[in-house]
Amino acid sequence: MNRKEEIIYATLELASSCGMKGVSMSQIAEKVGIKAPSLYNHFKSKDDIIREMYGFLREKAKENSAQLPLDYKKFFERKSLEEILLSSLSSYVGIVSDRYMLQFFRVLYSERSTNPIAAQIMLEETERMLAQTRDLFYALAVHGKIIKENVDMAAMTYSFTVHSLIDYRMDKITAGQEQNFGDGKSPLPQKLIDYIKWFSSEMAVSNGQ
Repeated sequence: MNRKEEIIYATLELASSCGMKGVSMSQIAEKVGIKAPSLYNHFKSKDDIIREMYGFLREKAKENSAQLPLDYKKFFERKSLEEILLSSLSSYVGIVSDRYMLQFFRVLYSERSTNPIAAQIMLEETERMLAQTRDLFYALAVHGKIIKENVDMAAMTYSFTVHSLIDYRMDKITAGQEQNFGDGKSPLPQKLIDYIKWFSSEMAVSNGQ
């Protein structure tokens, strides 16, 4: 682990206990075991650390999820719409519910209404999910898995519903009402699974389309 990574993890640990606003550069330096001026050799500010933390933790989560390149043509031929959406969402959730990403998001969720940096990162994550869903839905339409009409609107409503259900689960975890993101042996909460089943039954081409 290099020095920048040590700083990121130290900041995350402190923010998890004190909130982002409660963490100072001097506290971060002390946590890492360096002098405060040395911290500025790596990051210009605390906000700079938080911004880089998002990209760094997300990439680490992707590596840890061990996602393999997908042959969409073969995958779409073998799977139903429901199976494709569940697989896609499980991959996404595998990233956002990674140990450190979940810790990071819990901090963001608690501060996004008052902290512009937290709000911006959550906005980036939402827009990323929306773009990826739109690409997936167009591929599904091309392969005859989903109704072709209003693909953009379908992708948007699906994305925001899924995002809201993820928010709901995150809030329950933060409130101490749940310990894990998924239910039972599934990486997904049951409410998300139920929604995907309903959405698939409404949008699958096989349903008379």
